[in-house]
Amino acid sequence: MARFTSTHWGVYEVLGDADDPVLGPFRRDPDPSPIGLSMLEASTRLRVEQPCVRKSWIEQGIGASPHLRGVDPFVQVDWDYALDLAAQALSRTISQHGKQAIFGGSYGWSSAGRFHHAQSQIHRFLNAAGGYVRHVDSYSLGAARVLMPHIVAPMDDLMARHTSWDVMSEHTELFVAFGGVPAKNAQVNPGGASEHLVSGGLANMARAGVRFVNISPMRANLETGKAFEWIKIRPNTDTAMMLGLAFCIHAAGRHDKDFLQRYCTGFERFETYLLGNQDGQPKDPRWASAICGVPATVIEDLATRMANSRTMINVSWAIQRAHRGEQPYWMVVTLAAMLGQIGLPGGGFGVGYGAMNMMGMANPKFGGPTLPQGQSNVREFIPVARITDLLEKPGESFQYNGSTHTYPKIELIYWAGGNPFHHHQDLRRLIGAWKKVPSVLVNEQFWTPNAKLADIVFPATTTLERDDIGFSSVDRYMIAMRKVIEPCGQARDDFDIFRALARRLGCEQIFTEGRDASQWIRFLYEDSIVRAKAANVTLPSFETFWEQGLVDLAKPGQYNIMLEDFRKDPDVNRLNTPSGKLEIFSERIASFGYEDCPGHAVWLEPVEWLGSETARRWPLHLVSDQPKAKLHSQLDHSKLSQATKLNGRERLEINPVDAIARGLETGDTVWVMNERGKCLATAVVTDELAESVVKLSTGAWFDPDNWMSVEYDKHGNPNILTPDIGSSQLSQGCSAHTCLVDVQKFEGEPPDVTAYRLPDIIRQAMVAPG
Repeated sequence: MARFTSTHWGVYEVLGDADDPVLGPFRRDPDPSPIGLSMLEASTRLRVEQPCVRKSWIEQGIGASPHLRGVDPFVQVDWDYALDLAAQALSRTISQHGKQAIFGGSYGWSSAGRFHHAQSQIHRFLNAAGGYVRHVDSYSLGAARVLMPHIVAPMDDLMARHTSWDVMSEHTELFVAFGGVPAKNAQVNPGGASEHLVSGGLANMARAGVRFVNISPMRANLETGKAFEWIKIRPNTDTAMMLGLAFCIHAAGRHDKDFLQRYCTGFERFETYLLGNQDGQPKDPRWASAICGVPATVIEDLATRMANSRTMINVSWAIQRAHRGEQPYWMVVTLAAMLGQIGLPGGGFGVGYGAMNMMGMANPKFGGPTLPQGQSNVREFIPVARITDLLEKPGESFQYNGSTHTYPKIELIYWAGGNPFHHHQDLRRLIGAWKKVPSVLVNEQFWTPNAKLADIVFPATTTLERDDIGFSSVDRYMIAMRKVIEPCGQARDDFDIFRALARRLGCEQIFTEGRDASQWIRFLYEDSIVRAKAANVTLPSFETFWEQGLVDLAKPGQYNIMLEDFRKDPDVNRLNTPSGKLEIFSERIASFGYEDCPGHAVWLEPVEWLGSETARRWPLHLVSDQPKAKLHSQLDHSKLSQATKLNGRERLEINPVDAIARGLETGDTVWVMNERGKCLATAVVTDELAESVVKLSTGAWFDPDNWMSVEYDKHGNPNILTPDIGSSQLSQGCSAHTCLVDVQKFEGEPPDVTAYRLPDIIRQAMVAPG
């Protein structure tokens, strides 16, 4: 019997016997990721092994002393006591404040399995109990997820229909990448990544003669196996450079008037802005150069080559994780439309080649096994990146996607399957707001910062400790994920935790529908058979699937060309935009009246960037990209992740010119700082970064000097530095890549690195008093 497990980093084969399992790479994966191989080694360290309750709750009752989170010791208790206490906190909150006082947080990548997916489990449980305040969108794609449906299509549709790698190898002549194509990011995919194709796809294109241009402050976010052109650009100025390219194409009369007329709406409005008829400033290469730092002659030459070639223009997700992040995505659609190659083989645009593994795949798309989350009776929600505003500003209004909403008052947070103290910005501000909420409940596997700042911590199982189904949209294989090891300590599945709470709250039948975990897994698989058949995919019986371990979903000869059907017949295959066309000018967005996101793509100066007054005090732009040896902060305590650090801290990459000016050498402990906070990191001097740019990858478990009054982080978590502001009123997306800092050598003996040890716990069993 074949045994596999599926993770966000890929499929792994389970080797050895049941008493001594070993994970090996999936033999059908052309470029397996090493990250998942570290799961077994890390799975028994720093685990939450028993339910824990913060000491003040034991001694003073529910809601006591929230300001002591992080310093209050935990008491290990039995399951019934912890569950009863959590149920009381939930019931009291609902009865005294209403269901809109509960925030259901679960932003993370807790499991590739489709049933034991913490986000689905917690939302289903809270909906069974009547509802909760939810979040919408994502940190990764906050701006794009709101913008793109207005002007082209939803991001999920675009991601699943990206032009295939083999099509680009055959037809693309010039690949222009704003923000690179970072293959390290493409190690991952929600639900699994059974075939890693990005590195091979890029290499095949290069061998076929495709010319690559990487427009980025970092050279290393593109690797093709051959030489390519690197154009250094100031961070957050991609829109200005694209406008300069568009001006050149227009001035040469190379814009495709027929395409713009037939497939687009509103070009005339944008054209007026481009030529400077509105503001007296033509968006010519000299204007663009002054903003983006790229010589005007380079912009002019690239524009000519783009017009003379079958050109694919790609934008990374990173460039929309910024203040005014909607604009480069709107501008790439506009620029590609002017070239008139959208819908042609190898031409057009991409919105994230390299951001995840799925872009460029050509497997059938259908709705796989998915746990229904139910319906909430609470109408309030927040854009996901606005959690600190939610906690700080109850009763205040905010704009989002054309509507006005109000932040409710949150009295209880329940979090499962994520770590907000990794992915959120301005962490000092978040901790201050977090400590004002009376109750925080958490399901966690490891002693992450999220667990350390909770009132009740329930130990949850890892992917390796349960059965499940691995499936990801357009991925090649569906995987029978068999349990590899027994649960650590007293850990339980999220489903079992929520079922026990639902029983205490009187909604167990609604939550479980009478099924246990194994029955749910079978039900979800069989429920997907009909949807698969509609996509011309025949799934075997559940018994056959479970026995053979995987199903190959590939269809020979299948390929994708993004928007090909729309190009062939835009009347029959209308886009789901108000006009049915590509919206270069959006009447709908213009009607919202947002000065920070008008009706067409524009250059809007970010709140801080290298061309701003703020740069006089903080002269370096911080890029906080995704890490290479982990996903976000997952498995940061693994040996693989630890091996990528230097002197126990994250690496701060810095250009030699900036390093010399500060007296820095590789291996120096440094302060990275701005007005929001500071952290320690280890300097690495490299010429693969543009001057005035530093890079500190995300993912270090947050480890402040003092949990009571946070001044700095010891490990190199960049989100103590990044601003917590919405990209615009349209999307309220994350603006992490809009961040200026300075760097200074640390003098003396640096503090110990201590995040990777257990918190202070009173090691005694405890049952309910009396």
